[in-house]
Amino acid sequence: MELEILYRDEELIAINKPAGMLVHRSWLDKAETVFAMQTLRDQICQHVFPLHRLDRPTSGVLLFALNSEMAKTMCELFENHQMEKGYLAVVRGYLQGQARVDYPLKVILDKVADKFSQEKEAQEAITDYQGLATVEMPYPVGKHQTTRYSLVELFPRTGRKHQLRRHLKHLFHPIMGDTKYGDLHQNRALGEHSGVNRLMLHSHFLRFIHPKTSEKITIKAPLDEQWQRLFQIFNWDFPDF
Repeated sequence: MELEILYRDEELIAINKPAGMLVHRSWLDKAETVFAMQTLRDQICQHVFPLHRLDRPTSGVLLFALNSEMAKTMCELFENHQMEKGYLAVVRGYLQGQARVDYPLKVILDKVADKFSQEKEAQEAITDYQGLATVEMPYPVGKHQTTRYSLVELFPRTGRKHQLRRHLKHLFHPIMGDTKYGDLHQNRALGEHSGVNRLMLHSHFLRFIHPKTSEKITIKAPLDEQWQRLFQIFNWDFPDF
């Protein structure tokens, strides 16, 4: 498959990672043969250096460096929270207005790499959110005769593992399609009535100051077919960011 390239210069390249694709090889799925890093490398015939990660079921902006020097510089920007990231999510229930989630998260240990590690204290984790749209659909789930959903924009201020998914679960508004932290009954109902069966979390923009040119760079990722289908079913306007 050919990846959609969103941005490219002599130092950096960004793609729109499809949902379901791993960023790079992982023990999580030893049978998997397709990875964003290797696919992009083969596509542009050039080595690439991953700068951050997206969970396998998450789609959207994924940035790579094209040389080791820029990789080191950009990783420092990520570590120093100088990269502004925005996500879109569809969640259960009505989540409106704007607020901050300041809720520490325990470190999720890797079953293999951290096999002998001791459990660590919870780390600071901060996410800002803003509600964009709501809808009530005329089909029952559990004890409720109708089902409510919200479109929210999420701005992670820290970078903990599964932070957005865990924070939305903490708010009792889990992200639709989340098989780990979500509501399985709600996920099943949404799939049956819409055909949408992916995690509804999308990295829709990444913004930073280019270290070499000092230019303000904003990289945006279009929504895939399942996202577009849900917008049509819910009669939501496509957000103009």
